[in-house]
Amino acid sequence: MSCYNTCVVNAPVDKVWLALRNFHDMSWAAGVINDLKPLGKRAGDQVGAQRVLNGVFHETLHALDDLNREIRYSIDDGPDVLAKDRVQGYVGHVRVSQITTTNQTFVEWKSSWQEANGDVHAFCTPIYVALLGALVKHYA
Repeated sequence: MSCYNTCVVNAPVDKVWLALRNFHDMSWAAGVINDLKPLGKRAGDQVGAQRVLNGVFHETLHALDDLNREIRYSIDDGPDVLAKDRVQGYVGHVRVSQITTTNQTFVEWKSSWQEANGDVHAFCTPIYVALLGALVKHYA
């Protein structure tokens, strides 16, 4: 089971990557993420960094790859169908790539999960669409 969403951002790939690679900064997602609270002592670019988004989404950074410009994280707990007793093995993956002909950035945001008690796809897809929309708007 999975979600897959993409967008094209009107900015160079390195600029977009710098914004996305900091797990503790989602200032680019204004209107979607209203509160981000880092947990623990790990920096936003260190594997194991944890955060709470909007007071309900508990997430952990599992991989940050500057060479391939991608991050992987888990949602450990959340509201509704993402609560830890309703979904297992939720992994998000964000990757950015350069569009060489236009100097824009292609962003892929996908997620997968092993088991769920509820429609995770229907719950998560509008959130990812909103996040990607906010990213596009941030660089407009």
